[in-house]
Amino acid sequence: MTAQEVLDFWFSQPPANWFRKNAAFDAEVRERFGATIDAALCGGLREWDEQGAAGTLARILVLDQFTRNAWRATPASFAGDALALAAAVLLVDSGADLALTPDQRAFAYMPFEHAEDPAMQAKAIALFTRLTAQHERFADSLDFAHRHSKVIARFGRFPHRNAILGRASTPEEAAFLTEPGSGF
Repeated sequence: MTAQEVLDFWFSQPPANWFRKNAAFDAEVRERFGATIDAALCGGLREWDEQGAAGTLARILVLDQFTRNAWRATPASFAGDALALAAAVLLVDSGADLALTPDQRAFAYMPFEHAEDPAMQAKAIALFTRLTAQHERFADSLDFAHRHSKVIARFGRFPHRNAILGRASTPEEAAFLTEPGSGF
């Protein structure tokens, strides 16, 4: 599998596949990219970063998005988060993210939004604020960044992950999880 094959696959999808549960799409990601995901989770695919911002983005997609599709509702769905965040931090800190298309940049910023860390949440808001100022169509993405940040500010973690990760929910988290829109 190549970085370009990952990018071609992901960005040829209708946006509904990016953000909605779809068992058929999840199965396609798992079957087509399972070995690539496993390699990335073991620290592989770093050579893609040498291809520039697009190569790094492809690795981020595998670690941050493909894991969520292929291993939905299992601990493995979050297994690539730390590696994806590290790659995203390097990409943004170098300024190379600005070489990406707006849609690509949005996915390069997702690891910040997925982090259970207030500083990374603040970075997500800053990045999506800048992206939205340049391209208004990302206003919903900025809204989601704010919503994620509020959950982390309130709980220090995403309560909707607790059951998946075997974490006990506090009474406040359990009450929150009964509210509409409490999971992402």
